[in-house]
Amino acid sequence: MSTPRVAFFPDSYLEINGVAMTSKRFVKYAQNCGYPMICIHAGEKTEESVEGSVINLCLARSVLSIPMDEGLKYDPLFQRHRKTALKKLIEFKPDIIHITGLNDVSILGAFLAWQMKVPLLASWHTNLHEYAARRFAELLWFFPKRIIDPVSSFIEKKVLQGSILYYKMARMILAPNQELLDILIQGTGREGRLMLRGVDTNFYSPDKRTVNDGIFRFGYVGRLRPEKNLRLLAKVEKSLLEKGKENFKFVIVGEGSEREWLAENMKTAELTGFLEGEALAQAFANLDVFLFPSETDTFGNVVQEANASGVPAIVTSKGGPKFLIRHGKTGFVAKDENEFIEFSMKIMEDSHMLSEMKKEARLHALSRSWELVFQSVYEAYVETMNKSLRLSFAKV
Repeated sequence: MSTPRVAFFPDSYLEINGVAMTSKRFVKYAQNCGYPMICIHAGEKTEESVEGSVINLCLARSVLSIPMDEGLKYDPLFQRHRKTALKKLIEFKPDIIHITGLNDVSILGAFLAWQMKVPLLASWHTNLHEYAARRFAELLWFFPKRIIDPVSSFIEKKVLQGSILYYKMARMILAPNQELLDILIQGTGREGRLMLRGVDTNFYSPDKRTVNDGIFRFGYVGRLRPEKNLRLLAKVEKSLLEKGKENFKFVIVGEGSEREWLAENMKTAELTGFLEGEALAQAFANLDVFLFPSETDTFGNVVQEANASGVPAIVTSKGGPKFLIRHGKTGFVAKDENEFIEFSMKIMEDSHMLSEMKKEARLHALSRSWELVFQSVYEAYVETMNKSLRLSFAKV
């Protein structure tokens, strides 16, 4: 079978987040390989460009777009682009349509797959159900916990059920970790495969470390949002100070609504704002330990980027990042807040263990390749197309 002609509908593409970066890397991979692809995504204005074998079609979101998160929006009028997108797809003749979530762009892609009778593959990148529950809890902060918790759990359950119904439209499902993949396969009855993520070990490297001043650096890189559970960092700092620890600091890279709270409530925090390029790679390499307190991330690109920089990571036992860490080797997986704090203390106190973990983290990251990840996605495309052909013959 020849290389599939892919219509890719990423919900996040021009934004600054892990999903957008993965989507852009994927499109670049197709271009470098000469694979035919049309990438249809949202932006500020409608425009088309062609780079090698890849067509990029950016469709403008309207002024009525609803902010969902920093940089992310949902346009209730986005389906007005259906005729434009359909015309381009008819010209392109896709073998498969790939959507990435439950947002305006993917909804358009799913509808066009149904309209054109083209096999649909859906990849899962964001735990929308957990985000929704956490955001709802924030809105009801003035209610007692005994009321908020059961209501939040109910919302999380219902949003997950709705998401599973949506993903049933696909012939094949991709997910970033086995735990989530099992839930989706069981809920949808569809076939599924893992879609891991790679890391650029040339860009992220311990060789880019520039500090050697004896200050122990804990760090976080990412959006400063409530769902990232960043206030746990303040608890770690408080415990360290109460234990009489000195000569340490927290380097927090990123922007978001939690920045002001962190600045007011952390004594040793250095808030750098958003960094990119060599400044970002250097910030990673200058850390001693990476702290990732999020409980809702499906994967956690930044954990791999920290490991590639020779920095062990401490993560929670909830969400996808726990699958990236070899507990006790490349970092720690904490089952609760107390363990998270204990591991932070432990790794700071044991310089030999820290040195060994830094070596293991780098070695582990070297085994992760973006090329292998994207090859597996194309294998899933072929598998989905073959399954669709078998179903078509079965109906004859």
